[in-house]
Amino acid sequence: MAIMAKIEAVLIADDASTFVTREIDGVELSFGGIEGDRHFGLFAKADSRQPMYKRGQEIMNRRQLSIVSVEELQGIAQRLGVETIKPEWLGANIVVSGVPELTKLPMGIRMILPSGGGIVCEGENEPCAGPGKQIANYYGDRSLTQQFIKHAGQSRGIVAYVERPGEIKPGDLVEIQI
Repeated sequence: MAIMAKIEAVLIADDASTFVTREIDGVELSFGGIEGDRHFGLFAKADSRQPMYKRGQEIMNRRQLSIVSVEELQGIAQRLGVETIKPEWLGANIVVSGVPELTKLPMGIRMILPSGGGIVCEGENEPCAGPGKQIANYYGDRSLTQQFIKHAGQSRGIVAYVERPGEIKPGDLVEIQI
């Protein structure tokens, strides 16, 4: 089974002082993700998400990309009672449309790009305080930090890694193989 999704935006976190991303015209994905992005690389340091390893130990980087859907962002905004949730506030690298339950896709699904590149889903990107603070700062309501964590579960998007390099740009139609 396959679902078609449209790439609405490609973003990069290339400012070392923040996880917040900015939109770019497109990019050539490599085996480490998006070169220059804060999550780029084949390897990463273990953190609180990998409690089975000592913090700081080198592990495989399975969080090279953060992917969100337009529909899920709209749902989060609605539940929070705000006008919009911008993907850059969540540190998203790829924004898709046409997948209203992106976060619920199973681990291991593949996104095949028109360029021949491939991305593999590693599961839900759990809601955390960082994006919640960005939302709270924008709207001037500190309570939105915790509300985001509560209301973004199972709709915050997914993390993924590059299985096969290839170009990705807004307007591309990608095949999600389930």
